[in-house]
Amino acid sequence: MHRPGTFAALLGLTRAASAIGDFWVQTDFCARVKAASDDHPVTYVDPDTQEKTIHGSADGRQACLHHCLTYVATQAIVVGLGARALGIRVHPGAAGAALALSLGTHYAADRRPPGAGILEKLAAKIGKSDFYRPAGFGMNGAFHLDNSWHHGWETLAALIATTNATTR
Repeated sequence: MHRPGTFAALLGLTRAASAIGDFWVQTDFCARVKAASDDHPVTYVDPDTQEKTIHGSADGRQACLHHCLTYVATQAIVVGLGARALGIRVHPGAAGAALALSLGTHYAADRRPPGAGILEKLAAKIGKSDFYRPAGFGMNGAFHLDNSWHHGWETLAALIATTNATTR
């Protein structure tokens, strides 16, 4: 088996699955509520009923976890099907470790109440606070730092997933 080729295939599949999980599978509710805290509650307006609900820390943690679970499930399905189509057998233990890394690091990045999230703190520590702050329209420094965080961890996860991988 050629490990670099397997790594490249798994990384490509992982990146595609990540984009699908983050932008297509994630619900509007999770996207809006996952950063809620008791200090910074989020008001969510249901698009169908127009009902307004207020959400704090517990709901924020639950929404973030729900998003991360659907995100990792999307990765498992896409990478699993893609690997099968390419004739790659991923070792179950390596797959589990890669998905666990993806889940944990995704939750750490996406659970970010204002002033308390790991990405915001890291940005401040390295002098990127101004870049991190939202500039509008969703395309801002926080978005890019979030994406690059995920890309880095997904690269490590794909490398882990190649451990003991074989071809069919």
